[in-house]
Amino acid sequence: MISEIIPEAYDIHGRKTIKPGKKRSRVFHPTFPIGRYLSRPLTKDLKNIDELRSFLKTCTYISDKEQFNKDEYWLPPEEFEKLQKGDCEDFALYAWRQLIKMGYKARFVAGYSGRYGTGHAWVTLERNNRYYICEPVACHFSRLPKLSMVRYRPEISIEWDGIKIYYFTHEAREYNPSFLKAFSLFMEWIVFWIKVLIKILAKFTLLSFKSLINIVNKAFRF
Repeated sequence: MISEIIPEAYDIHGRKTIKPGKKRSRVFHPTFPIGRYLSRPLTKDLKNIDELRSFLKTCTYISDKEQFNKDEYWLPPEEFEKLQKGDCEDFALYAWRQLIKMGYKARFVAGYSGRYGTGHAWVTLERNNRYYICEPVACHFSRLPKLSMVRYRPEISIEWDGIKIYYFTHEAREYNPSFLKAFSLFMEWIVFWIKVLIKILAKFTLLSFKSLINIVNKAFRF
């Protein structure tokens, strides 16, 4: 869910701007004024990122079309908390609220991600003078490899200091790492997915073994 940002690949700070209108962005379309997403109290008092992950793992990803029969609907965090389902904006808005409450300097980000640059939303946060992407829909992983974050391109980000709301625009960056840097990132990515595969195989093997034991026990009962 958390991955450190590579500054050469990601415009972290952006440039302060006025509130963007719907015509200025293809990805920033809040259903309500942004203050509405910050003002209502939340029920869950999550203390840290691990607790946030645990809650998000109980939530279901579902499109706005399927849930609300609308192409775009940004669910307020307190409603997402009750329904426990939504799309990327809903996951990100909720994570943003909770991270702010934990004391992090965090931003909600709307932009593009993936190989084909599809619209997406996530959160960035600062911790010990280092910057991270928080990908709430990938909550089943505590850490994500840096290489998987290279295709994240922010367009608009929002920051709240408890009093005022600030908007930022971000530039797209082309990342061309050196051979050694690219190799290092690729190896980190490979090691990450090998570990994931090992965990999946171990879990599958354990479940298969338990199933076999149950079959044997049932057979001997007769």
